[in-house]
Amino acid sequence: METVGSCATLVTEYIHHNAPEVLDRQVAQLLYGAIVLDCVNMAPEAGKVTPKDSHLACLLESRFPDLPPRGALFQSLQSAKFDISGLSTEQILLKDMKAVSRGDLRLAVSAVYMTLDMFLQRKSLQRELCEFCHKHRFGAVVAMTISFNECSEPHRQLAVYSSSTLYREEVSQALEKARNPSLCISPMSSPFNDIKSYLQGNALASRKKVLPILKNFLKEWDKKQVHCGEAEDFDELDNHFDPTGSPGIDRDARPDCFSASRHHRRRLLGAEDSGTEEDFQVPATPMNSLVEGCPLDGGLPQISAEAILEKFSCMVGEAGGNKDVSWPGDQ
Repeated sequence: METVGSCATLVTEYIHHNAPEVLDRQVAQLLYGAIVLDCVNMAPEAGKVTPKDSHLACLLESRFPDLPPRGALFQSLQSAKFDISGLSTEQILLKDMKAVSRGDLRLAVSAVYMTLDMFLQRKSLQRELCEFCHKHRFGAVVAMTISFNECSEPHRQLAVYSSSTLYREEVSQALEKARNPSLCISPMSSPFNDIKSYLQGNALASRKKVLPILKNFLKEWDKKQVHCGEAEDFDELDNHFDPTGSPGIDRDARPDCFSASRHHRRRLLGAEDSGTEEDFQVPATPMNSLVEGCPLDGGLPQISAEAILEKFSCMVGEAGGNKDVSWPGDQ
């Protein structure tokens, strides 16, 4: 299995070898922009770009010399990606989120495109986090914040939220003790009792590296908890549960957040053990997360996924006499 920094690299490679007639300037710019953005402007220090990414990006540049300059393209796309003005906390968390679960315990892992300080200063953050977990049935949320300096070097911080002290502490310890890879996290002060904040020293440890850590934690957690069958164990777990999370929050104003002991009760009753990464259905990115007047617009027509597929079908049909074309994943 070969690792690449961007899926668009593989799409470009496939088109180049199997359907070069499909590759016009508009398609090239879509692919090129995705590669440059995913690979953080092809900067090696970001730990994303691979030789294949660089090769296919150069191939697009040589075939279409009038593509936007790499640096300007990256800055414009990066600005659009990081513009989350006007979004609610739920929308920010859903914008780039993965969910992992085992048994009844579900964790959300969200990439948040701002500094942790900015995230923690959001109005009504605790209430919105609690409502988010209640609505989507998450026991805890891991928010991985990321920002970049002028050299495109990533700066990472993370926060662990749960209204359950037990979940919050267990997830935090799993991240602190991780060795493959080590996240090199160090505690930061947090204004909320139900949010643990960390500076992440290993800036190359993206969410892709953190997910296996949490999956392994869930596996070990489930093994441990399946033996907890006594009634007093449930009472002890309920004593760990903090429904308010922090002083000064009106208990009646907050939803009934997920109780830690509920997982064990259902687990012992035979709840199915999935141990999987979930395909979470995320709503479309709100329009206000785009940068108005983005220079990449450049008068290009507004296109949809359906329009692109129709364009490909027509072009391949014209070139190959309507012969069948197989795409990656069809086999």
